[in-house]
Amino acid sequence: MNERPKIKLELTTTDKTFEILGWVSILAIWVLTITNYTNLPDTIPIHYNSSGEADGFGGKGNILTLPLIATVLFVGMTILNKFPHVLNYPTNITEDNALRQYTNATRMIRYLKFIIVVIFGLIAFKTIRNVNGQTTGLGVWFLPLTLGLIFIPMTYFIVKSLKKPRGK
Repeated sequence: MNERPKIKLELTTTDKTFEILGWVSILAIWVLTITNYTNLPDTIPIHYNSSGEADGFGGKGNILTLPLIATVLFVGMTILNKFPHVLNYPTNITEDNALRQYTNATRMIRYLKFIIVVIFGLIAFKTIRNVNGQTTGLGVWFLPLTLGLIFIPMTYFIVKSLKKPRGK
């Protein structure tokens, strides 16, 4: 790993778009949570089972853990993305493939950190709707959707990193 090339990556429009969407999503989850906080009852759902039904309850202050965890993960992944040479790769990193591999890996992280914030935002949104009597639970679609949003793109990026570039 110490021998890997250190490259400063130029952000493409796609990369910049995911960065902006991510930061806007962080802001949105905080606004959603804070603006609804005073209207929450003292006890709210804080855990859901695999069917999306609330099965754990706690104080309304627990709702603040959702944007807090989302923010910590987002910022941590943003910092990690500045050091693509320290990431794990399914292939050996060389001078020839470093740019392609680093670009692919940092794009995957950008996508994942955005999706993580969206998932935490959906949990906060659905929790607020639950306590307001507008819905019950997260819904049976939540777990499959979450797993799909995470693992299908991860598989895509991993397969892409294993493919040899054309002409080589």
